[in-house]
Amino acid sequence: MSKSLKRVMTALHDAGLDITPLELGPETRTAQQAADAAGCDLDQIAKSVIFAGQSSGKAILFVTAGGNQVDAAKASAVAGEPLGKADAALIRAQTGFAIGGVAPIGHLNPITAFFDPRLTEFAVIYAAAGTPRHIFPIAPDVLQEISGAQPADFKA
Repeated sequence: MSKSLKRVMTALHDAGLDITPLELGPETRTAQQAADAAGCDLDQIAKSVIFAGQSSGKAILFVTAGGNQVDAAKASAVAGEPLGKADAALIRAQTGFAIGGVAPIGHLNPITAFFDPRLTEFAVIYAAAGTPRHIFPIAPDVLQEISGAQPADFKA
């Protein structure tokens, strides 16, 4: 088991949740691939999109519904600083995850996070569990709470 998957499982356990991540056969690096593998609606996939704060230099997380795109201008307004593209090195250093498997929980360092209200329209959503092949089912309000993400409108 990878260190990244273990961190997500530990975060779930520490939150008092009995959730076992699902291993999906093929890679699920995209929201559509994950939705197809899980047999759910595209918007039930909670994508973790990371931007780099141009003032703070820190990674900022936007958890959004699978079919939505993050609008850079709205995201910058929500974050309170200009945002730019986060490179793989920043993402790995601050979250501990590789692109394609970034989970909304279990980060190496605390992260500022925002949550797409569209996700709350479902009873269950699925988020990356630290690898490109693992996701976990969770109630959206529970994910929002344990991730510390604030609800915000940042979608295009």
